[in-house]
Amino acid sequence: VEAVHLIADGKAPRIPQPKEGATYEGIQKKENAEISWDQPAAALHNWIRGHDKVPGAWTTINGQVVTFYGSSLLDASVPAGQELTIKGASRPGLVTKNGLVVFGNDGKMVLVRNLQFEDGKMIPASKYFTADETTALELTEEEKKMAEDIR
Repeated sequence: VEAVHLIADGKAPRIPQPKEGATYEGIQKKENAEISWDQPAAALHNWIRGHDKVPGAWTTINGQVVTFYGSSLLDASVPAGQELTIKGASRPGLVTKNGLVVFGNDGKMVLVRNLQFEDGKMIPASKYFTADETTALELTEEEKKMAEDIR
């Protein structure tokens, strides 16, 4: 009641909020979301999921910044896959049919489902090695005739 009366009378003390700790903007910066590989799988998973979607946890693969999205802990035997060297990781990742498997310093695994490149292109992690391949569109005779009619 006393506080309400002080406010009503215009006599309530005003304490300016300090700038430090006043916002979460500093946490939301991309440069603060780099993945530190020297930690257990659970911590890696929490870091990736904690930065999913903004700003996105990232690392360097083949000299390019790659952002990881959609991680889950993987409690199974090591799956078959194609090795992928990740800067700072003690062990290469594995590109599998389900996504990219990365390893914590405890030997446990994290499955990452999506990757985004610096140019903004996002792909399923399982397609990492096939992302640059392009296939030519082949038309059937009927489709070729339709294309000619449209031209």
